[in-house]
Amino acid sequence: MLSPKRVKFRKKQKGRRRGQAQRGSSVHFGEFGLQSMGTAWMTNRQIEAGRIAITRHMKRGGKVWIRIFPDKPVSHKPAETRMGKGKGAPDGWVAVVRPGRILYEIDGVDADIATAALDLARYKLGFPTRVVSRRKM
Repeated sequence: MLSPKRVKFRKKQKGRRRGQAQRGSSVHFGEFGLQSMGTAWMTNRQIEAGRIAITRHMKRGGKVWIRIFPDKPVSHKPAETRMGKGKGAPDGWVAVVRPGRILYEIDGVDADIATAALDLARYKLGFPTRVVSRRKM
């Protein structure tokens, strides 16, 4: 699972997920990419599940880039705990995803294999995405 080696602060505030992605919104490394069309917190488990689905469908051919990293800690309080008594303990890591952000990129395979592999990764996510390709000029 992806997680930072060390962070300056153990806990973070929720923040807001408004607006479009300011960077990481175009395909740079590969030929095809999976682009977010909605906002979400993508967990490290979702990122890994999408990567496994892509690599298994491509039969370990081609190359896959993961363009997001879960660097935000999420905390949860234990079940059946009364209100108050502070913030809960850190429970996992998420990546903040905004519309337009490229999540995965693929290169070295045919277009139909790439779209099928990225479609398998789409099913692992809980927000709308689309398959995009680099424009040849």
